[in-house]
Amino acid sequence: MSKYWNPFVNELDPYVPGEQPKDKRYIKLNTNENPFPPSPLVLQAIQQAANGDLRLYPDPNADELRAKIAEVHQVKAGQVFVGNGSDEILGFAFQAFFDPAKPILFPDITYSFYKVYAKMFRVPYQLVPLQDDFQMSIEPFSQDNGGIIFPNPNAPTGKALAADDIKQLLDMHPDRIVIIDEAYIDFGGESMIPYVQEYPNLLVIQTLSKSRSLAGLRVGFAIGSEELIEGLQRVKNCFNSYTLDRLALVGAVAAFTDEAYFEQTRNAIIQTRTRVTEALQTIGFGVVESSANFIFITHPEHPASSLFAQLKEAGVLVRYFNQPRIDNYLRVTIGLDEEMDQFLRIVRDICENARKGETDDI
Repeated sequence: MSKYWNPFVNELDPYVPGEQPKDKRYIKLNTNENPFPPSPLVLQAIQQAANGDLRLYPDPNADELRAKIAEVHQVKAGQVFVGNGSDEILGFAFQAFFDPAKPILFPDITYSFYKVYAKMFRVPYQLVPLQDDFQMSIEPFSQDNGGIIFPNPNAPTGKALAADDIKQLLDMHPDRIVIIDEAYIDFGGESMIPYVQEYPNLLVIQTLSKSRSLAGLRVGFAIGSEELIEGLQRVKNCFNSYTLDRLALVGAVAAFTDEAYFEQTRNAIIQTRTRVTEALQTIGFGVVESSANFIFITHPEHPASSLFAQLKEAGVLVRYFNQPRIDNYLRVTIGLDEEMDQFLRIVRDICENARKGETDDI
């Protein structure tokens, strides 16, 4: 707290990213980063762009990147917006679209940045409870609202909602925007981008951080009607005309060019996710069905807080959320096969040592 702050700043509760301690070498399975490096074409494009032209401003409209994204997703370039990661675009969307006179709706278990943005931009909100199995139900979202937003697949659960269910939601509220945050869509969900022509109230937001291995480059994009994209552009150009630098622009274009690498790496993550899920289930873990590059796990005999601490002590970082309904779950990013093998070995050791301790007590 500072006497120089705007009083409103004292009320903010900022988003807390996954920890990144530097006291020793860790296996990082806590921030949902892609374990594979970016496409070689991305690195080559960035190296070539690191030249004297860095003295010049980047293209404020990002025309080449928007055209490339439009080509990949078969929409018009005017239906594409790009920004500094999907988080920035989400922030712009909160400012551009949500009705401050009515609460927006999002799930009670979801991406925690939504609450942060709602408070930051003074947008009232109402939480809609997920079912006991963490599945999102459409019926509770039928109430009147100032807009709807949720991730698909959801975070931190990894559960995906079918396109037909989302279409039902869009039909319920034709005069309200529905924002689908598809950060993890490439790992198993069904994207709603093909339906933006049919639904003018649909905005789909994606990122290159996860499936394109570019978390460090900070590139996100949104696809929707030209009316919605113009709203995002108006907000963005009141804040910063140059949200993407020259290196990010060329790197993102190259990432969309190398579709073979994209398919290879995302399929490898999906296969590893399946293998690790099955291995955890054999040692008693419950694993929520995931369509993301992470899994949400729990064990009836081992508290998540204890597992989290023991894994960290053993050099493995996972994510623990000390929140109602999910305080006995851990979110585990899918890493390389060798990283996941080590994770499984440590988890087995923790469980086995606990059983031995119980036997010794007897």
